[in-house]
Amino acid sequence: MIAAPPRGLPQGGCMSCLLVPVDGSDNALRALRYVIDHKPMFEPLTLHLLNVQIPITSASVRRFIDSATIHKYHQEEGEAALANAKALLDGSGIPYTAHIQAGSSAETIVATADENHCDHIVMGTRGLGSAAGMWLGSVTTKTLHLAKVPVTVVK
Repeated sequence: MIAAPPRGLPQGGCMSCLLVPVDGSDNALRALRYVIDHKPMFEPLTLHLLNVQIPITSASVRRFIDSATIHKYHQEEGEAALANAKALLDGSGIPYTAHIQAGSSAETIVATADENHCDHIVMGTRGLGSAAGMWLGSVTTKTLHLAKVPVTVVK
């Protein structure tokens, strides 16, 4: 019996659409380098980068800061987190689309993959900082459970 290739992996000329969540950590950049180093395996490739910002939901904050200012803050923080990833891709010549969203990390990763018809998610094991690393490690675990497509976790 011949097993079919895993769903979402390129098969004879099918286009791969990958989502790489990026939080500015070395682990996220390692995941992106994995995609760059294994580009022939994914070609032809459509690549989406995603930075997920923690939403500001505090009524106290929202009372004094308008939605446009909060949106601008999320965009600026997202751009800062994506800067090294964009530079890496620009240097490699791989085209990409970058997204910045505010929301629950794992749910936003999975929703963005669905919205962009991605057939694969490639992400790092952990994110920024030691305390944040534990939380973001749980984001990877939760993404693995929620995703409808294969998830490659790069150590």
